[in-house]
Amino acid sequence: MPLINDPTAVLVYLISLIGLIYYVKEQPWASKIFDIIPPVIWVYFLPMISTTLGITPEQSDLFSWVKSYLLPAALLLLLLSADVKAITKLGPKALGTMFAGTLGIVLGGVISLALFGAWLPEDAWQGMGALSGSWIGGSTNMVGIGTSIGVRDELFGVMIIVDTIVGYGWMGIVIFISAFQSRLDKWNGVTSSPVDELSAHIASSDKSKPEPLNFHSLIFMLVIGLGLGYFSLEAGKFLPDLGKVVTSFGWTVILVSVIGLGLSFTPLARLEKQGASHLGNFFLYLLLATIGAKADLRAITEAPMFLVVGVVWIAVHATVLFSVGRMLKAPMFLIATSSQANIGGVVSAPIVASVYQKGMAPVGLLMGVMGNILGLYFGFLTAQLMEWVSRI
Repeated sequence: MPLINDPTAVLVYLISLIGLIYYVKEQPWASKIFDIIPPVIWVYFLPMISTTLGITPEQSDLFSWVKSYLLPAALLLLLLSADVKAITKLGPKALGTMFAGTLGIVLGGVISLALFGAWLPEDAWQGMGALSGSWIGGSTNMVGIGTSIGVRDELFGVMIIVDTIVGYGWMGIVIFISAFQSRLDKWNGVTSSPVDELSAHIASSDKSKPEPLNFHSLIFMLVIGLGLGYFSLEAGKFLPDLGKVVTSFGWTVILVSVIGLGLSFTPLARLEKQGASHLGNFFLYLLLATIGAKADLRAITEAPMFLVVGVVWIAVHATVLFSVGRMLKAPMFLIATSSQANIGGVVSAPIVASVYQKGMAPVGLLMGVMGNILGLYFGFLTAQLMEWVSRI
């Protein structure tokens, strides 16, 4: 019997663990540690270790409850802040490079599975499908797609390792290339840069000053997240399964994404100023912690082969993106930011944007949000293509 078995006690333990992780992250002495190993790794692996040590159970009613009710709520709250109107005004070169980066992830995943599938487990397509969600927008999409298509918990942990090592390794390469952006722009035939226009547009549209959280706004967030999430969960049960990818829960994820995007055009989008995405991220990390608690630490032995797959995958992504960027005569600023907006999402895209052009972090953030929107749909597409390839 585990030390903690009651579902409520397990919930309190996991919340406390997440709180401890973020408390330590804020300490000056720990900043370099978390630069190398981001919080998402700790949130997944510490619960896994807890279960291995007999502190928490491998199975609990809490785990299925969090999956069913908090994931839809998290997606809804995270999409409230999507400024779709601003994204459409980024211009053809920015949008073109962003879509090229996404296309590179789709093709890279399918090609790498076709090349290495014989040396991977049978359900590799599921784990790689979840990883495609992360590499088109971030961990939110990874959790959403992975949960929808039923990735086993151990394989999910391996994908997090690949996401971190290969993803952050690629970010380092992208930052290194910034020293040569003038030469690369000249080689690409860049005659005029849209950077100044982008900067002016972002400056005029950036109105996201935070506001103090009040009680009725918190209630609205909970009603929107849990209420509409429950509605989507029930509605998904009436829709037909489309193979192994778009199941009833897959429909739930698609429904909440559509509803969340729709609400981003309404006054409810103002809830983001009071922290709607923070509440959404809390729900998401709690789900990630429960997935980790169910996983087996021994599955990490599968990681080396998947790391090779990840490197090839990123290489295809880079090839497609640089080729399209050259055709569009897009500056390296947009190519690099588009790549990181896909691979890293809203967290690291602003960092890369600032490295290439000072003061352009908001452009990276906006492109990261775009990746977050694209990730669910193109992630499902990638997973479906991979499922077909796995049958060959």
